[in-house]
Formats: sequence, C-alpha cells, structure tokens
Amino acid sequence: MFTKFDVLETIDMVAKEHLDIRTITMGISLFPCVRDTAEETALKVYDLVCSRAERIVKTASDLSGEYGIPIVNKRVSVTPVSLISAAFPEKAPLIAKVLDDAAGRLGIDFLGGYSALVHKSTAGYERTFLSTIPEVLASTNRLCSSVNVGSTRSGINMEAVRLMGEIFKKSAELTGKQDGIGAAKLVAFCNAVEDNPFMAGAFHGVGEADCVINVGVSGPGVVRHALEQIPDADLTEAAETIKRTAFKITRAGQLIAREAAKRLNAEFGIVDLSLAPTPARGDSVAQILEELGLESVGGHGTTAALALLNDAVKKGGVMASSRVGGLSGAFIPVSEDIGMIEAAERGDICLDKLEAMTCVCSVGLDMIAIPGDTPATTIAAMIADEAAIGMINNKTTAVRIIPAPGKKVGDQVNFGGLLGRAPVLPVHKTDSSKFVLRGGNIPAPIHSFKN
Repeated sequence: MFTKFDVLETIDMVAKEHLDIRTITMGISLFPCVRDTAEETALKVYDLVCSRAERIVKTASDLSGEYGIPIVNKRVSVTPVSLISAAFPEKAPLIAKVLDDAAGRLGIDFLGGYSALVHKSTAGYERTFLSTIPEVLASTNRLCSSVNVGSTRSGINMEAVRLMGEIFKKSAELTGKQDGIGAAKLVAFCNAVEDNPFMAGAFHGVGEADCVINVGVSGPGVVRHALEQIPDADLTEAAETIKRTAFKITRAGQLIAREAAKRLNAEFGIVDLSLAPTPARGDSVAQILEELGLESVGGHGTTAALALLNDAVKKGGVMASSRVGGLSGAFIPVSEDIGMIEAAERGDICLDKLEAMTCVCSVGLDMIAIPGDTPATTIAAMIADEAAIGMINNKTTAVRIIPAPGKKVGDQVNFGGLLGRAPVLPVHKTDSSKFVLRGGNIPAPIHSFKN
C-alpha cells in the first residue's frame, strides 16, 4: 500500500525533479476521409483532424492546472498517409500540407503519420510516396515522417533501407540552413508499433479505434533523485527503487490519460513508460546511468546499466497499469539529453557504443548528428545494422540520424527546444555501398516462425 507520504513525494517530483507528462497524443483514423481524388481527400482530412482534435490543447491545459502535473506536448498521429494516398501517391504532399495546416490551426507541437509500412516489400505506390518525403519535411513545420523497413516476422527490406539512406541525406540537404532539421523529423523503424505517442515516429495503426488517446510519461529526473538517496545500495536495491519510482510515475500518467480520453470523447489507448530526456540539466537518462556508478556514460558498463534501468522501468510500469504500450523503457537521444551531449563532447561516447546500447534501450540511434558528406549508402548501412538488432531481438529499433550539411566532426548542430543540440560524431570511413546495393531482403530469423 502507498501512504500519504507517497502522495506528497509525487507532488515533490513535479516541483523539484522534472516529472511531467511528456505528451498527450491523439490518434485519428483517416480511412473515413478517402475519396476519389486527392483534393477531396485532403479537404476531408483537414476537416476531420481539426474537428477531432479541436479541444486537445485546452483539455491538456485544464488537466495540467487541475492535477498540478505539467503536460509538455500536445500531439496528433494519423493513419500512415501512404495508405490514404495509395490511389494518387504523387499527390500525397497535398495531404501533408493540410495536415501541417491543421496542426498550426490546432496549436499542437507535432503531427505524426506521414508514414509508410514497407517492411516486406516496396509497392509501386509506396516507392512514389517515399520519394515525396524530403520535400514534404522541408516545406512543413510540424509534420513528422516514419518508415518501417523491417520486422521480426518479415525480415528487412533492403530496397527500402537503401531508399531511406537517400531520403535522410536529401531531407537534411533541403533544410541545410537549419542544420538539417528535416532529417530530425524522420525515423526509419524495424518492428514499428501502432500506438507510439512519441515523435517523430508516431502514427495511428490500422488496428486502432477511430480516435484514441495515448500518453507518454517521463521522469528521468525523478529516477535519478531516487537513486541519489541510496548511493551505497547494491544493484538489486537500485533496481527495486527504480521499479517503485516507475510505478508512481505510471499511475500519474494513467490518471491523466483516462481523464483526457473521457473529456475528448476518445478511447483510452496506452501509457508509454519511456524515460524521455530533455536538454535541461537534471532531466537526463545518461545521468541516471552515471548515478548507478559509471564515471561517464559511454564507458564500459554502460550497456549493462541501461539494461537494468530499462527492465526496472517496465516492471514498475506494468504493475501500475494494464494499458502499457508504445515503446516503454529508456530513450537515449544524443541531442535531447544533456548528459549524452556532454559525453559526446568529451569523446566518451561514439556511434559504436550507442549501437550496442540500442540492444537494450527503447528505440535506437536517435538524434545523432554525423558529417554532412557521409554517403547515403553509409547511412543505409547504419539503418540495416539497427534493423538487424530489432529483427533478431524481436524489439523495436529505429534510426533518426542527421547528416548535417556542411558540418564536419567536432562541429555543432543546434535545433533548439526539445530537439536540443549535439556535436557531430565521426562515422566509419569504410565503404558499405556494395552490401547495400545488393538489394533483396535479409530473411526473417528462424525464431520468427511460431505459428
């Protein structure tokens, strides 16, 4: 049982330790909007999104005031647009424009779902859709894009992987004056989930209800503070402390999610337990790992410490809620985590170590700046590596990497806000092009056949 002291402790988490609801994300099905022409479909998409989500910002503000818990982001995710525009893929940018216009009218932070699911093969209409992504990300402000290139059941679609290398490169080049921010709004997934509330990878899955509320809770500062109180505890006790803390954080998230769904006439979907950091000091996943005993994140022991953290967060969360979903665990974005930023600046963390950490974290290579002259085939090879980790381990992995135009190793990119800043990290100079250009599929692992 939890006492009044636990309640007071939770209030303290908000006041002093950066506890917040990182996002309320409304998922909206666009299937009812499909019409004979792109123009008619776009008009229906705009009307539906604006009517469904017209009260999301006010509702979040009201709930934040009533419960005293900050709600940082208000977002919308929609059905993958490649499916909605399948009959006219070359005109998918029309739908992108109205979605961005709707996001601006609603006052939300981001809208996710300019997405495609090509984990097994790339249909003709999907190939056309993918070619529109760079221009769309360069010409919109709030729209985010994601592409699922592999899964444990289907293997990895290497044609899609190759195309994504080119798309990341072009998206960055078209937004070069903003340090390549177009690539920061793009994710390549393996085993993408349908109920992810976090950007840039959120989309509304085809198996979801018409309108759903998913909430992402975050509390790296809370977890770090809890560990500071037990500096000499062994790792078993540290894990128990993290579990107990995650329980309290998740309870707060479920309360907000249920109430938001009721007020917005939507279904309550899931609570995502992910510890999502920010560039603010004291709100860092990297600093949690250092609190466990590492001199610096990136050193030997980092992967083990992250595995402990990720597992304990999930165990505490699932005890608190029966509606846990999304990604759930710990994010390790470089530009969005002050501890990661500083470790990268010191040279304590590199791409190879970050890749190893993705075996046990929530997602993958996230918000990492690399030299602008990195070949598209090298970027594709990075995506293939991450997809292979996800495919073999039956987990979600992703790549959100920024080949910063005109930047070289040691330079900085700065996106501001939650997207933060980061030093440009080196990549291997070896040539991966022949491997990438072979095409075909990397077959699904033997353990995928479970029927």
